[in-house]
Amino acid sequence: MGIYKFKDMRSYNQLLLITAVIIVAFNLRPAITSVGPLIGRMEAELGLPNWSLGILTSLPLVGFAVMSPIAPKLGSRYSNEVVLISGMAALSAGILLRSVPMPVFLFGGTLLIGAGIAVANVLLPGILKERFPDKVPLMTSVYSTAMGLMAAFASGISVPLAEANNAGWEFSLAVWVVPALFGIGIWTYFVRHRQSANDVRVQYMAANEARMWQSRLAWEVALFLGLQAFLYYVVIAWLPEILQANGASSETAGWLLSYAQFIGLPVGFLLPVFAGKLKSQSNLTVGICILALLGSAGLLLGDSYTVMMISVSLLGISTGGLFPLALAFLGMRTSNARHAAELSGMAQALGYFLAAIGPILIGYLSDLTRDWTLPLIVLMAVIIVMMFVGHGAGRNRTISDEYMDMSEK
Repeated sequence: MGIYKFKDMRSYNQLLLITAVIIVAFNLRPAITSVGPLIGRMEAELGLPNWSLGILTSLPLVGFAVMSPIAPKLGSRYSNEVVLISGMAALSAGILLRSVPMPVFLFGGTLLIGAGIAVANVLLPGILKERFPDKVPLMTSVYSTAMGLMAAFASGISVPLAEANNAGWEFSLAVWVVPALFGIGIWTYFVRHRQSANDVRVQYMAANEARMWQSRLAWEVALFLGLQAFLYYVVIAWLPEILQANGASSETAGWLLSYAQFIGLPVGFLLPVFAGKLKSQSNLTVGICILALLGSAGLLLGDSYTVMMISVSLLGISTGGLFPLALAFLGMRTSNARHAAELSGMAQALGYFLAAIGPILIGYLSDLTRDWTLPLIVLMAVIIVMMFVGHGAGRNRTISDEYMDMSEK
């Protein structure tokens, strides 16, 4: 009888843990994607210039880049779960601060939001590696899909929330504190009821000191994550403008951008699961990069509606698949939770740096040439580089294998 109770309790905790991962994933994008549709209202009420409000979209990336290398060290010292709760607390405080209609709170709260999300971004792959060692690709699919769904939902519901009973943009942004508080609550439960906590701490202390910056494989994974982020944020920022330059109306261009994001969701869910069944993901990664290359080439070479639809579809499928595949590599290319968290910190610090400069560089090239030809050629060159580093990142090898090779030498 006791054995059955134990099994039931274990199944219950496993289900609750999956729910906890999904709740954290729900918090990783809405605080950012909910801002864009409200920019006009915020500008009118606060009297701020466009350029200053534009900073709101880049400040979270600054928080990501600053906190990404720090989070794994904190997780190693205090445990990933404890630091994750701290990140959710920082996110909650940032959301509430940003909702105060004063510029100092608006920008300060946004920076705090970026720091809080960065902690969860970095530590979640390590938690998955520890808690679901045999199901990393599947759980990566679950949480990346949850991220995408909530990001799209937040963008769509921002204006209706602001207009409901004249609640205003402050309420529309503040409402996202609710899932953050749920995240704090459910992960507090796991910290209080964690089994074998001492054993885990010994595992962290006994693990070899990670030498990520000396590992070729770590650099390949980091560059792959960074270059796919470069591509994704360029598509998000500039695809509508490119489509309009090819003859699409602004409304059609906006819908095509939404279509590109939604068509990538099922691909993003299935691809890591499929990748996990392969010994090596190198050829798969190259194939997805080729789809992105063809999509970019289509935007460059054709301006008919059919060509645009094919190009947008290829870009949606490829960007939808590349991001969760990059996240899956953080667990698949490491042999323990600590290495996964440290690789995640390295990769995401580099990744969000490249993500931040991508739209700026492509936009600058467009302004310089008053055309999209050179920007698209540069984007295609970036994809080709991503193809090569992705081939290396997909090899059936772990960071620990490279450490052993280093020791033998």
